[in-house]
Amino acid sequence: MKLVSAVIQPFKLEAVRDALIGLGVHGLTVSEARGFGRQKGHTEIYRGTEYTVAFLPKLMVEVAVDTAIVDAVVAAITTSARSGGIGDGKIFVRTLEQVVRIRTGETDAEAL
Repeated sequence: MKLVSAVIQPFKLEAVRDALIGLGVHGLTVSEARGFGRQKGHTEIYRGTEYTVAFLPKLMVEVAVDTAIVDAVVAAITTSARSGGIGDGKIFVRTLEQVVRIRTGETDAEAL
């Protein structure tokens, strides 16, 4: 089992969700995040004053999947979240040692 975490632009959430549902993913978690990478933020002008926005708004999408479909999940997120511009995000894949569904006590693949 793997945990796939993707940092994406907020306006790409629906496309990523639809792509994951198309693969049979049953659930995901979305969190608001702020950060920067190579983009290093940007400057904006508000009421005539220029200021720097160092931490840009992003979303963190996390989904636990069976190892057999992790490559398809990564490909689906990559394709659906890509805008072609800087700041499209990153995907991280980590190994899950154990998953437990609290309601039923099911474990590992059955809990997904």
